[in-house]
Amino acid sequence: MLRGFAILGTLAMNIWLFGHPRTGSYGPVAEGLQTLFLNGKFFTMLTLLFGVGLAIQYRIAAERGRPWPGGQRRRALLLLVEGALHGVLLFSWDVLMGYAVTALVVVYVLGLSERTRSAVMWTALGLHVTFVGGVTTVMLLFFRIVHVDEPPESTESGRLYLEGSYADQVLYRVENFLGDRLEVIMTFPLMVFLFLLGARLYRSGAFGADLVGRTLRTRMAVWGLGLGLPLNALAVVWDEDLAFAGRFLFSVVLMLGYLGLVGVLFDRIRRPGPVTAALSSVGRTALSCYILQNVLASVIFYGWGFGLAAHVDHAGWMVAAWAVIVLVLVAGSRWWLSRFSRGPMETLQVRILALGTSDRHSSGPPLVKR
Repeated sequence: MLRGFAILGTLAMNIWLFGHPRTGSYGPVAEGLQTLFLNGKFFTMLTLLFGVGLAIQYRIAAERGRPWPGGQRRRALLLLVEGALHGVLLFSWDVLMGYAVTALVVVYVLGLSERTRSAVMWTALGLHVTFVGGVTTVMLLFFRIVHVDEPPESTESGRLYLEGSYADQVLYRVENFLGDRLEVIMTFPLMVFLFLLGARLYRSGAFGADLVGRTLRTRMAVWGLGLGLPLNALAVVWDEDLAFAGRFLFSVVLMLGYLGLVGVLFDRIRRPGPVTAALSSVGRTALSCYILQNVLASVIFYGWGFGLAAHVDHAGWMVAAWAVIVLVLVAGSRWWLSRFSRGPMETLQVRILALGTSDRHSSGPPLVKR
């Protein structure tokens, strides 16, 4: 459910990138709400949950007596290739490559002692906080981010996505491939920290159904929301000075509050309902839904598709597009999982990883339900 929540939250943030809105064109309220509740929160959530997934794989390998990291390196390399293709063919700001590179490092750290894991985790956080603090200090002392309200068609990339062909867009993403990876490079220490934090939360029982899990989720909700909302509100009020800190530091605190809040709410649900089923189905097909949402958003907004970005002048259009894509993701994932045990991209991953192995049936249950 958390993974599904994170995927739909990522779409809520990325939909603004596809729409190419003018800075501030939707008014200060819409911009402020976006910064307060969305900006950076779901990128960090998916990153943390990726670490949870690795911790689960580590536990399974230990229980079955399998060597570690085993096939995790091949999984990470495959994700690296998938991320590169996704970044070129669909979405410039793809983060899959960042997850893949981080996983290649963290899989080895997970096999070390608790003291070593803690040292790596807190060192990574220290490096990230130092970097964000340095950038924020420079912004405070020497310059500020000035938002210029200019139409998207006045920039090269804006014109390209409003009017260019799909082939032109692909060529543009190839030419700017390294530059578009800058954010992933800057946030590498943060991703290492979040991967290891996710593993620590999992091992501490934060996702369990017992009293320990419920207590930890309540604490995450109280502290994460209690500290995260005021900090992110500061980033809204002083956006020219704290924009960088808001996206790459304050967002982590509020994200932990989101995780705790979702857990607290679902702890009180006695019977699974439509919301639970929707989030679970999207979460079980997370990679497929992530790619599909970018395909659908491209078709809706870009010039070679329906071209809605050229006509967007109100935040309501963005919310409506998000809602339509969410409905497609939920309905599509539920329909698919009623017939297969994995999403289409997840199935492709398993089959590629099975190539060249001696035991092709060791990757999991049958792909088609009986």
